[in-house]
Amino acid sequence: MTFKRIAVGGYLSTLFLILFCACGGNKSDEWTGVLLPVEEDSTDPHTYSQAEIAVITHMNLDLTVNFNAQKLEGSVTYQIKHDKASEIILDTRGLKIKQVTLGEQESETSFNVSAEDSIKGSSLTIPLAPLTRVVKIYYETTDKSAALQWLTPQQTADKIHPFLYTQGQPILTRTWIPTQDSPGIRFTYEATIRTLPGLMAVMSAENPRQKTADGVYAFKQTNPVPAYLIALASGDFQFAETGPRTGVYAEQSLLQAAATEFSDTDKMLNVAEKMYGTYNWGRYDLLVLPPSFPFGGMENPCLTFATPTIIAGDKSLTTLVAHELAHSWSGNLVTNATWNDLWLNEGFTVYFERRIMEEVYGADFTEMLNLLTYNNLKTLITKMGKDHPDTRLKVDLEGRNPDDGLTRIPYDKGFLFIEISGAIGRAKNI
Repeated sequence: MTFKRIAVGGYLSTLFLILFCACGGNKSDEWTGVLLPVEEDSTDPHTYSQAEIAVITHMNLDLTVNFNAQKLEGSVTYQIKHDKASEIILDTRGLKIKQVTLGEQESETSFNVSAEDSIKGSSLTIPLAPLTRVVKIYYETTDKSAALQWLTPQQTADKIHPFLYTQGQPILTRTWIPTQDSPGIRFTYEATIRTLPGLMAVMSAENPRQKTADGVYAFKQTNPVPAYLIALASGDFQFAETGPRTGVYAEQSLLQAAATEFSDTDKMLNVAEKMYGTYNWGRYDLLVLPPSFPFGGMENPCLTFATPTIIAGDKSLTTLVAHELAHSWSGNLVTNATWNDLWLNEGFTVYFERRIMEEVYGADFTEMLNLLTYNNLKTLITKMGKDHPDTRLKVDLEGRNPDDGLTRIPYDKGFLFIEISGAIGRAKNI
């Protein structure tokens, strides 16, 4: 098995992947590691951007949420890094680009939007002067901006106000922000979001805990993140603490039940820190999405987006919380460079999730989860066919939508590979 280069803290480095394996779930046990070589080639087939020529280092987003027209409109400003490059290339899809300017003085420049590819969308090519370090794009979204989910009041829990949320993974952030939409490209960001007075806005960043009078909110993410981890939600929700660094946002009718269901989140965070090192994201909060949210959870930094269906009343489904929390280390801090290697995110995250669950809820509960994982994986492989190329850990998604790789294979087979590798490593005392 070979491994791709992975993006760590904003840089692409050729690394040795340290395969961490826990011993028996005992806090006092030693950790062992197996060093595996990586491949040099990490070209992302799902982006137009050429980061080796010109790359984003910081984003400043300024958008207005227009619920009536169901669109976002405003601008994005990028700080960029290059060595006398003649152009920078961004990914777009379903966007209306109005104007592009260069430099602090905002000198208007030409730009080119290519014909649309059915998977990648269109490239946005912007010419650069040798000393250009700032690019600003005025734009608005359209009804083809697939990352934006506009919910009517009837689609929410309280059925009073509309709701907006974004879902960028794997390559949909380009449908609401023109950006370099590759998991191997990371940048910090700030944002100003203007929504309806009476509604709150939150992002995958430092977040407010109270509504503002005018509906204007400011955000900052100081850790470099890939574009798919930029997230936004706006609606009539409130905040409740579940611990010193943890809390939950939810609509009024769900808030108390959610706070009770997720009351172990702070314990999970403390357990994870003891095993994997300092939590580098400040707070870890959850946003409970309306009932129409079609996913389980999304590991947006600082703020997991979660389905209300895990509010079971007995904490029996909080493994999802442990999973999304674990992504704060595997995925959000260390990310696969391309979607061909999604298992590097998800396999390690399931492994970390199980270690967290074992510490919080015990070995018997975790062994039950492991057995379910193994049986479900066997069923899935039988259904797909054992020789199907997508049953491999490393898949080939070139020319395909990376959503094709979002099966349980990278999660469950990746986890079992790590679990079994750890057992072999401990048996050989390596």
